Amino acid sequence: MEAYSIKQGEELVKAARHAIELCTTTPQFNGRMIEKSVERFTERKGVFVTIEHYPTKTMRGNIGITEPIAPLSKSLVEAAVAAAIDDPGYVPVSHHELDEMVVSVSILAKPEKLKGRTAEVLKRQIKIGRDGLMIRYGYHSGILLPIVPIEQRWNKDQFLDNLCINANLPLHIWKTHDAVLYRFGAQLFRELSPRGPIEEIAFE
Repeated sequence: MEAYSIKQGEELVKAARHAIELCTTTPQFNGRMIEKSVERFTERKGVFVTIEHYPTKTMRGNIGITEPIAPLSKSLVEAAVAAAIDDPGYVPVSHHELDEMVVSVSILAKPEKLKGRTAEVLKRQIKIGRDGLMIRYGYHSGILLPIVPIEQRWNKDQFLDNLCINANLPLHIWKTHDAVLYRFGAQLFRELSPRGPIEEIAFE
């Protein structure tokens, strides 16, 4: 995966925040203006935008576009707006919260299908601290970003079991032949405080 610089990461996080602020304060919000501010990011990338309350780190929204189907500029704005007002797991973000939230942007590498059938063969292809995971099983799908098992201090089995939970599937379904697993790398840029400095979280 081609790496983005911290300066580019700052641009993307600021654009995501701008989209969140406008869509929660402007009735006739149009994301095209913000897309134009980062229109040089023409490469097709998957991207996730995460919104957390500061400083409690309480999740307020987390939505992404997993497949590289559109320019990053467009996918970023769509993900930011969806994380703010369309995440079914959370109450929409209010404009009253804008000064109490931090924004993160994860740029995803193209997912790579894991090979093999047995649990041990699958686990050998996963590295905590490097990989995010996706699962597809029938009509169900789920995704966990690389930062999640680090923050939760999960081992590989816990990572995979919680991936199933994320997809509303029974635990251990990842071990069955009908489950399709993918791994992916990511670059994560996030605010240290609301509208504050932006850092890159380094993965192995």
